[in-house]
Amino acid sequence: MKVSLSWLSTHIDLSTYTTAQLTDLLTFAGVEVEGVEEKGVSSDKVVVAQIKEFVQHPNADRLSVCQVDDGSGALRQIVCGAKNFKAGDKVPLALPGAILPGNFEIKEGKLRGVASNGMLCSGKELGVGADTGGLLILDADAPVGRPFKELVPADVLFDLEITPNRSDLLSHLGLARELSALTGLPLKGRRDYSQPATTLAAAKDITLAAPEACPFYTARLIKGVKVGPSPVWLRARLESVGLRAINSVVDITNYVLLEMGQPLHAFDLAQLKGGIVARMAAEGEKIVALDGTEHTLAAEDLVIADSTHPVAIAGVMGGEHSGVTEATTDVLLEAAYFQPSGIRRTSRRLGLSSDSSYRFERGADPQQVQGASELAVKLILEIAGGTAADVTEAAGAAPKLAGELDFDEARARSLLGIPDLSAGEMHGILTKLGLQKLSSGEHTSRWQVPSYRLDLQRSVDLTEEIARVVGLERVPSKQQAVFASGDASDKNYDFAMQLRQALANRGFFEAQTLRLISSAQLSDSLGVADVTKWSQPVKNPLSEDHTTLRPSIVPGLIATAALNIRQGLGRLRFFELGRIFLRLPNNTTREDERAAILLSGPVSPGSWHGKEPKPADVYDLRGLIESLPGLAGQSLELKRLPDNATFLLSHEVRAGNRSGGWIAQLHPARARAIDARHPVYVAELVLSALRTSSGGPAKFEELPRFPAITRDISMEVPADLPHSQVAGFFAGIKEPLMVQSEVFDVFTDATGTKIPTDRKSVAWTLTYRSPERTLETAEVDQAHARILAALAKALPATVR
Repeated sequence: MKVSLSWLSTHIDLSTYTTAQLTDLLTFAGVEVEGVEEKGVSSDKVVVAQIKEFVQHPNADRLSVCQVDDGSGALRQIVCGAKNFKAGDKVPLALPGAILPGNFEIKEGKLRGVASNGMLCSGKELGVGADTGGLLILDADAPVGRPFKELVPADVLFDLEITPNRSDLLSHLGLARELSALTGLPLKGRRDYSQPATTLAAAKDITLAAPEACPFYTARLIKGVKVGPSPVWLRARLESVGLRAINSVVDITNYVLLEMGQPLHAFDLAQLKGGIVARMAAEGEKIVALDGTEHTLAAEDLVIADSTHPVAIAGVMGGEHSGVTEATTDVLLEAAYFQPSGIRRTSRRLGLSSDSSYRFERGADPQQVQGASELAVKLILEIAGGTAADVTEAAGAAPKLAGELDFDEARARSLLGIPDLSAGEMHGILTKLGLQKLSSGEHTSRWQVPSYRLDLQRSVDLTEEIARVVGLERVPSKQQAVFASGDASDKNYDFAMQLRQALANRGFFEAQTLRLISSAQLSDSLGVADVTKWSQPVKNPLSEDHTTLRPSIVPGLIATAALNIRQGLGRLRFFELGRIFLRLPNNTTREDERAAILLSGPVSPGSWHGKEPKPADVYDLRGLIESLPGLAGQSLELKRLPDNATFLLSHEVRAGNRSGGWIAQLHPARARAIDARHPVYVAELVLSALRTSSGGPAKFEELPRFPAITRDISMEVPADLPHSQVAGFFAGIKEPLMVQSEVFDVFTDATGTKIPTDRKSVAWTLTYRSPERTLETAEVDQAHARILAALAKALPATVR
C-alpha cells in the first residue's frame, strides 16, 4: 500500500521527523517499509520558465541553445537536448545550486563549448512523472518565475507491507493513528468516524437475501449532482498514491477509501431497476465489471443486484453499465460491511482484485460504515452539488466485532521484563492506541477496544502493543539458556541433513517441489502399486495442477527434469527429501518421509581433452544408493517388480528383512515425452528404514599386510536365477579365509549353439587372505574345494 507523507500531514504534524526516522519507526513497530519514493523537489531554485527562442547548437546536432525567461528580468541561456518543445512553452528550470532527486546538484558549465546556466527538466528528473523522452510542458497559465514546488508540492511516498491482521492501517487516517501512538504527537482532527451525524432509517427498497454474507448495508440518495472533473487538490491526492482520476463522484469514493479505509460504491440511479438486493449469485450468472471484463459467477459469490440483474460484485468491483458517468444526475451511494471470507473467495476465484476487495477481505470496521458514507456525501455536495436525502437507509445492523478485554498487567511485566515499566506508562500507551479504560485493579485492568482494532482479542495482544510502542531496545537481554538433550526429532533432522550432504557431495542438486500434484502426474509415482487406490485427492483444489496430495516425490522430480531439459540441460542430478501422503483402506491418510533421486546423462561432466562420458545406467544409481548413510556397508537385495507404462527395471530395495525403497528406469516413451536425451533412472527411499538401518559410527580396518590368492569359478546356472541369490551364497558362506567375491563374466547364447538358451555361464573371482600369515597353496585349494561343494548343494549350478 502506498501512503503519501503530505496526506498524512493533514492528520499529524511529522515535520520534526526525517524520512529515514519515519522508516525506522514504522519498521520497528512491525509495519514493513518496502520502499520510499521522493516526488517533486523542495528546492526554491527550480522555477517555472518560458522558452523565448532557441537555435541549433553550433557543435552538436542533437542539442539546442535556448533563451529562457526565468522571471529575473533577463534571459538565461540553457543548452538542452530535448526536442518536444517550441518557443513560448513553459517548462521547469533548475537554476545553478538546485538539488534534484538523487542528490544531483545543478551547476553552471559548458556543453560542446557553449555556456549553459542551468537545466531544463523532464518530469522524471523532478520525480513527478515517467520518462517521456522530453521536457515536462507546464500549463500555459503557469506564472513565470514561480517556484515549481508551489505548482507540484514535494511529497514522499512510503510503500508499506501491511500484515493481514492490521486492517486498521489500510488508510491514511489509520496510519496517522499508529504514528500518533508511536511518536506521542496529537492528531489534528478526529480519530475515527464511528459517531455518525445522520440517522438511520429502515430501508424500504433494500433486501438482504444473504445476511450471513452481508449483515449490514446502507444507501443514501443524492439528487441533482453535476458530475465532472475533480478539483486539483482531489486529483493530486489520488495521483500521489498512483490512482487515476476518473470523475468527481468516483474520485470521492476512492478518496474516502484511502482516507479512512472504508470502501464505497456509487451507482447511477437511472440505471437501476427497482430496489437493491444483496444476494448470492445464480450459478453461471454473468456480469460485466468496471474493468470491461465479463465474469461468470458461481452460487457462492455475493452480488448487489436490482430487480433484473447484478449491478456489482459485492465488495470487489461494480458493474460497468451502472457506474457513474458525466451524464449521471442522481447517485445512490452504497456503504456496507461484507464478510471477509466471502470477498476473499470470490476475488481469488475470479482473479479479480481491487482496492475495495483488498480491504474487505482483511476486515473493514463495520462501525464506521455510516461515517464513511457521511464523509463522501459531504464531499459530493461540496464538489458536485445536488441535494442529499436527510436519512441514510439501512438494512441489517452493523456487527460489533471489538469488545472489552481484561489486561493482566503482572503477566505483561513478566513477559516484557522491563524493570521500570509502570502501570501508568502501560495505561498511557493503551490510551494513545485508542483503547478506553473501564476499570482498574491492583494487577489487572479492563479496557474497551476501539472498533477498528479487530486484531486485539486477548490480554497478550495488549502486551504486544505495549512492546511495539516502548521499543524492544528497552527489553533487557539475558545471557542464559537451559540445556536440552537431543530427542528423536533432533536425530531425524540430523540424519536428513547427513543424507542431503552425502548427495550434494556426489554432485546432486536438491529440489523443492510442491506437495500437491495433478491427476495426470499420478502415473509417475514410484513404489505405489495401485496409485488410484492409494492417492488422496484434495476436496477444494486451488487449480487443476494441484488436485492430489502426492503419493510419491518422483512425479515432482520428473517435472523438474522436464523443465531443466527444456532449458538445455542434459546431465540431470536431482534429489528431494520430503513427505508423501497415502490413503489407507479405512479412508484415513498416512504420511511418510521419503528421499527421491533422479539420475540421467553422462556419468561425469564433459571436458576438452576426452570423449563424451558414457551415460549413467541403473548400476550407477545402485552404487550411489549403496554408498548413502544408512545403507553403506550393507548387502542390498533387489527384488524384481512388474514393469508398467511408466517404469521399467522396477525393483524393491531390501536391506536385510526391511524394505528400503524402490529403484527403476523411466520408460523410454515417458522419457521421450519430456525430451530426455539419455535414459532416466529414479529411486525413492524410505527414510525411516534408512534411519533404522544406520548403525553406529563407521568402522575402519587395517590395510592387509599379507598377500592374497585368487581362484576363479565358472558355473552354469538357470538363465532365470537371480544374481542376488548367487551373491547371497558367497556373502553367507562360513569360510574364514575367503574375504571377497566378485562376478566378472556372464555369457548367454540366444541361438543355443554354445550353451542352452535356458542356461547362462557365470564366472566369479574369489579372494583368499589371512590377516596373520602368508597362505599356502594347499590350504587355499582345500578352502576352495569346500566352497565348491557347498555351492553344488546350495544352488542349481554346474561347476565347469
